[in-house]
Amino acid sequence: MKIISLNAWGGRVHEPLMRYLRDESPDVLCLQEVTRTPSASAEWLVYRDGAFELPQRASLYEDVKWVLPGHESAFAPMARGTLFEGEREVASEFGLGTFVRSTFPILGQHNGFVHGAFSADGWGPHPRARNAHGVRIFRYETGSALTIVQLHGLRDLEGKGDTPARREQAHALVALIEKVRERGEPLVVCGDLNLLPDSETFSILGEIGLVDLVTTRGFIDTRTSWYPKEGRYADYLLVTPEVNVARFEVVAEPEVSDHRALLLEIA
Repeated sequence: MKIISLNAWGGRVHEPLMRYLRDESPDVLCLQEVTRTPSASAEWLVYRDGAFELPQRASLYEDVKWVLPGHESAFAPMARGTLFEGEREVASEFGLGTFVRSTFPILGQHNGFVHGAFSADGWGPHPRARNAHGVRIFRYETGSALTIVQLHGLRDLEGKGDTPARREQAHALVALIEKVRERGEPLVVCGDLNLLPDSETFSILGEIGLVDLVTTRGFIDTRTSWYPKEGRYADYLLVTPEVNVARFEVVAEPEVSDHRALLLEIA
């Protein structure tokens, strides 16, 4: 089984991203920063925050569904805010996209907020709301279930250090995991956590047996050349001991976002 986790950056590097997803064809794809804009008439929109502008694919979620036609999919928005088509304001949803190959039946799933609540009329103040989505799927070849949970951790303008809000987020994530996972079954947790490697969040997640593969396997950079700043850790993938890791990679090439993809193969 192949699992990929990636912050898609709103589809900014669109064509390489679509090729990569089509060629890799993961069994489970966990995408963060996914856009969905049913009312858009253009393929590209712009996110504006003061003088900062970032192109956004209008309906990245639909694009990924098109390149992965053999997958069940779920979209979990964190908020609906304003993007721009020229000077026209367009209401766009932003959140998580989860894609599961149809040969793996979904036995259960849960989506919930681990920080804040859904905002229907704007992106909201920083640190903005964050959610997590978990799926429990069945593997016929092993006769067992596996739970995969993804999230996009809250972003604090002061940095990635520990805060009371991040501590509460970690405990809320554990509570969400326990709603979808059966005790003792293998568990994968992944996403752009917006944390430093020494965060207490990893200790909290360690209480349910999760260990991060990025830091424990010597990777020191989860950002691409699209991200010129210092602080190269952002994305993590954690597993419990029941997960039989055959391969784990922080993908250096191709660069399909300002984040690197995390690729896990389970034996």
